[in-house]
Amino acid sequence: MGAPDTAASATKLNGITPSGASTASSHSAPTVYDLSHPLTNGAVPTFHWSHPSFCACEVSSVAKGDVSNVHSITIGTHTGTHIDAPYHFFADGTTVDKLDLTLLTAAPAVVVDVRRKQAHEMITWEDLRPYAGRMGKGVAVLLCTGWSKKWNQENYSDHPFLDPVAAKNLMEIGVRVVGVDAMSPDEVLPGTGDALETHKVILGNGGVIVENLVGLERVVESGDDRKDLRVSILPLSLTDCDGSPVRAVAWAEGEHKEAGDS
Repeated sequence: MGAPDTAASATKLNGITPSGASTASSHSAPTVYDLSHPLTNGAVPTFHWSHPSFCACEVSSVAKGDVSNVHSITIGTHTGTHIDAPYHFFADGTTVDKLDLTLLTAAPAVVVDVRRKQAHEMITWEDLRPYAGRMGKGVAVLLCTGWSKKWNQENYSDHPFLDPVAAKNLMEIGVRVVGVDAMSPDEVLPGTGDALETHKVILGNGGVIVENLVGLERVVESGDDRKDLRVSILPLSLTDCDGSPVRAVAWAEGEHKEAGDS
């Protein structure tokens, strides 16, 4: 599936060195970009009062004499970096456990740099057009607004937003995965929540939305966004649920591509 080379990490797995592990690597592995916010007690914003707050509580501790370390977790389907399945807004929509994982595993991706956009400014099709030659069926489109730097700040919800017409154009050319490094692809207005029109366009066409990504600037600034960029955004298999937290990662394969290359 074109997954990143793991040879460089062969000498240490989760902090433990396996016996007989080789320290040699035949070639260097690509940089893997972690696109997920860490989940930390007291530092994970919630979109709505009805969403549960994240909490990880220790229930068993080796340091306290228990046989193992174990935590209990309180988490919502839209906690932190997460995916919205069509069922989030449509009663007959696909649930998160039945999403097509081929769209979310080592999928080709395009990062659209719209960091010049200001608070509550619309991202239009004209902003996406220079990248359209690399978009299409099976390609994930990730919007880099730079707003992830405002994570857990009061103005985090003041981000730029995607024009529903632009979202419709993405659906028409076969894109089914749209991600953003902000709270929502829709405009979020104080006291009213988001307008939901862009959500409805994407989810209503069988697409999925990835929210609260982080680190897309690193991909752009490294130049890896102009290579054969791949992304994996895998949800938990939560039966009959509307979404799930994800661990999103990206890496580059192949040669440099210009923004308009196909």
